[in-house]
Amino acid sequence: MIPGIDTATIRRLGEIPFSPARIWAMLLRYLYILRSSWPRTLELLYWPTLQMLIWGFMSQFLYQNSSYVARAFGVLLAAVMLWDLLFRSQLGLSISFLEEMWARNLGQLFVSPLRPYEWLLSLLAMSVIRVTIGIVPAALLAIPLYHYSIFDMGLSLVAFLVVLMAMGWSLGLAICAGILRHGMGAESLAWTVIFALAPLSCVYYPITTLPGWLQPVAWAIPSTHVFEGMRAVMFQHVFRFDYFFGAVVLDIVYLVAGGALFFLAFRDARRRGALTQMGE
Repeated sequence: MIPGIDTATIRRLGEIPFSPARIWAMLLRYLYILRSSWPRTLELLYWPTLQMLIWGFMSQFLYQNSSYVARAFGVLLAAVMLWDLLFRSQLGLSISFLEEMWARNLGQLFVSPLRPYEWLLSLLAMSVIRVTIGIVPAALLAIPLYHYSIFDMGLSLVAFLVVLMAMGWSLGLAICAGILRHGMGAESLAWTVIFALAPLSCVYYPITTLPGWLQPVAWAIPSTHVFEGMRAVMFQHVFRFDYFFGAVVLDIVYLVAGGALFFLAFRDARRRGALTQMGE
């Protein structure tokens, strides 16, 4: 229970119907925060573009010196951009959440009629905006620099984007739950958890590269299905529906689990009165 609010008031707040206007108001708040600070916007552009440049030039060098790697030139660039999309979908959700924590604003938000799921929907919408700002310029810049367009994958690219963003959201929800439960000491999870999954996601190499005993663990991660599917599209010109549906099923499981963890941690933090205490 939030200190200073009686049970009757909380019950009345619980009867307030769903409101798209409140979701829009929270989304506008995050857009205004983003617009008011150019370093935040620059950071969204910086890392995807930097990675695209580094890996692109390296791939171009290998392209000119190895007939084998020549086949993998576009695959490396596509893998870099898709991996960055996964990272930024998770980070986009986590950063908007952390901005409220850093400002000690959770208590003020939830004495209003705002519902937790409405706040969560605004965080997801802000994640999409952050991903778009970060990834699209880097993908467009690759066209004149390397004569490569990730958009050539067509509808396959759309499927990969949906799966990776859903995975990023599930990770972001679980990370936010950990921060709500353990306080700001756990905020480093927002930058570290995703990279622990990179070796098992097989971003730059096929899953057969992993030891046999580790491959089932890798198949339990949605991103592994995406990157295996990406290589099938680019090398064999085949969209593997089995990879896609496997990733979708895993995403649903992880989203449900991440959402459950988030709402349980939120309810526990509100019961402990921690919403008004956490911050920098």
